[in-house]
Amino acid sequence: MNKKIKIAIIIVFILIACFAIFYVNDYYHADKIAIDSLNANDNVSAVKTSNGLLLDGPGNDTALIFYPGAKIEYTAYAPMFKDLSEKGIDCYLVEMPFNLAILGQNSADEIIGSGNYSHYFISGHSLGGAMAASYVNSTNKTDGLILFASYSTCKIEKPVLSIYGSEDKVLNKEKYSDSINFIDDNLTELEIKGANHAQFAYYGNQSGDGVAKISASSQQKQSASAIMEFIGSIV
Repeated sequence: MNKKIKIAIIIVFILIACFAIFYVNDYYHADKIAIDSLNANDNVSAVKTSNGLLLDGPGNDTALIFYPGAKIEYTAYAPMFKDLSEKGIDCYLVEMPFNLAILGQNSADEIIGSGNYSHYFISGHSLGGAMAASYVNSTNKTDGLILFASYSTCKIEKPVLSIYGSEDKVLNKEKYSDSINFIDDNLTELEIKGANHAQFAYYGNQSGDGVAKISASSQQKQSASAIMEFIGSIV
């Protein structure tokens, strides 16, 4: 091995190390409220799976698979989805490679392949929602799509519930409006007054976001109620 090749290999290793240290470890962590919710003694069991968590409640017919937003720890979303699980919708929170859903778009395949539910819905927040939409478009394995502060870049023929906040400054509203053309007549929209981008989960403030005028708990309860109504209209 000549000297130039050795230098090139060293440079590659340095770049990989820098990526791991400065990018991969720079993400939004779940806060104490989210962590404590997983340890709560209630009717929902938090079961570790090969690619995340199953929030297993009293239901056994319908499951919701969730893709987190970019660089957001998946457990930050636990409180809202535990609420859904308590109401009969078992929820899978997917842990994405490097906390980036773009690297795990087909994660739902393993869940559906090993599950035993009659109905599956897929959902995602921000970038996770876009990847969930891509999954719906490329497969016929789910009954509907639920978007949190997100939009599809491809045609969706399944029913879609889109939830976003009036104070969201992260969601690109222009691209969101353009995306409506991809959904035809299958769209149900909910704009939550006073809600922002980050409060669908518990990971603190997000850079560039608006200031919420309601609590995270209120934002998530309104979202959970809309999801139950949406799923109930389909199954």
